[in-house]
Amino acid sequence: MWGSAARCALLAGSAVSLALGTITPAMAQKQEAAQAVKPRAGAVPAPARQPGEGTGPFRKMVIRGVTLIDGSGAPPRGPVDVVVENNIITAIEAAGTPGLPLVDGRAPRDADYELDATGMYMLPGFIDMHVHGSSDDKAPDLSYSYKLWLAHGVTTVRGVDLAPFEIALSERARSARNEIVAPRIFSYHRPGQGRGWTGGLTNTPEKAREWVRWASKAGIDGIKLTADPVQPPEVLEAIFDEAAKQNIGTVAHLSQIGVARMDAKQAGLAGLGTVTHFYGHMESLLKNGPVQNWDPDYNYMDEQHRFADVANLARESFEPGTDEWKSYLQSQKDNGVTFDPTMTIYAASRDLMHARNADWHGRYTMPQLWNFFQSSRENHGSYFFDWTTEKEVRWRNFYKKFMTLLNDYKNMGGRVTTGSDSGFIFKTYGFGFVEELELLQEAGFNPSQVVQAATLNGALTLYEPKGIVAPPIGTVRVGKLADMVLVKENPLQNFKTLYGTGALRLNEQTQQLERVGGVSYTIKDGIVYDAKKLLADVAEMVKAEKRRMGLPDEGVPLP
Repeated sequence: MWGSAARCALLAGSAVSLALGTITPAMAQKQEAAQAVKPRAGAVPAPARQPGEGTGPFRKMVIRGVTLIDGSGAPPRGPVDVVVENNIITAIEAAGTPGLPLVDGRAPRDADYELDATGMYMLPGFIDMHVHGSSDDKAPDLSYSYKLWLAHGVTTVRGVDLAPFEIALSERARSARNEIVAPRIFSYHRPGQGRGWTGGLTNTPEKAREWVRWASKAGIDGIKLTADPVQPPEVLEAIFDEAAKQNIGTVAHLSQIGVARMDAKQAGLAGLGTVTHFYGHMESLLKNGPVQNWDPDYNYMDEQHRFADVANLARESFEPGTDEWKSYLQSQKDNGVTFDPTMTIYAASRDLMHARNADWHGRYTMPQLWNFFQSSRENHGSYFFDWTTEKEVRWRNFYKKFMTLLNDYKNMGGRVTTGSDSGFIFKTYGFGFVEELELLQEAGFNPSQVVQAATLNGALTLYEPKGIVAPPIGTVRVGKLADMVLVKENPLQNFKTLYGTGALRLNEQTQQLERVGGVSYTIKDGIVYDAKKLLADVAEMVKAEKRRMGLPDEGVPLP
């Protein structure tokens, strides 16, 4: 029943993609013949925001008595009162002295809404720099991913892409008007996308530039590149150049298909804004020339080959501290390249059992999404056909080196951001983002640097291509938009307390384990969302889908 129902959902997703015009039947047939995995599914727009889903915005709101972690890298300070007027932070005032009672009768006294945050911590809204929304082969509509992101404090996402071209742009506008319960959306798209584009493949510099100009007029925020066969170096260079002229951003997943001709260092020199995932870094540092030593039986379209052999780069590349290593990082910093590592999305490769048995799957992972995660020759990222200890060990060694690269880049002043790419490889939306914070700390970032990566660094990366050097989000400062996260536990002490399922702690009075933490409130555009209620909404959505499919309400079937 489980597999049959999910198969129907997958087929429905393909039909929706055809109906939306993202692929034609002829294109679909060609794609099926040319690749091992199915084309990306379509997506269903989120339902309209209902009464009771969030409160506000207000003429004047005061959040009282909170300890502020402002995202800039400054140390925590508090207690303070944060005043918001019409979605703009207008004051941050001392509310008392640490260790003493709060001062009574604090101004202002004319607020429409007051939130008592005594003993709580406030951070800027988190920014997830690599997302795909919940497609229709994984969930009924986009609200599933939206609510999970917001429930984990994510108030801004960079869709790469979020959904098919027209849907993504529409959802971005609906979110900006707060007509839906969703984070702020930045909409990045792949060259050639869009039903209104009639120019065909963007496989020449001229065609690529034409599409960039067309898509810029359509309103995209940036371009996602994969260095696929349609994007040789001369086309990528044209896209980087034209994107800069149009004030839109660029992010590249420099896949194995094209990385031998343009690695991350070369892309940075050509004008790329962000390197996402790990692709292109170690290929810039290969000891034996610009081509990885592929195993003789390697086949890129076999995803276990594709993802298992990535880990071989650890032994083929120059070591940390070498001149080549330092030169690579310095070049990327000189060119202002951002690293968006998305370690969370590949973490199952180094510990499959941990990812498969995460605390949240039983209650918050959609049955369709759970089915998508299972080993499959068709579903992208479901590549654990015969995953071995040896493969996990290779991946752990690769992560050690990749983490060192990220930490060294941060230490020399390079910018690192946080992205999750959830919806694949046992990563559920929202939860995967919190794991990325943990992984950055494992890489050597101190907790305040992790928060900076998750807030200010993302904001700078999103707004700089637009010519805006002081972004309106990313920090809690006077003059900024009211995007905030309120939590009862100190996240700098334990990032695990940000998970929607909380963290286990022994109660010394009762000697019983308790779950503590989770986000209490997420504020986006001055609208206060109860994060626990958002999670409860998602849990009911998941239950409803399980019942529709004839499955038990609780748990997930393990292979």
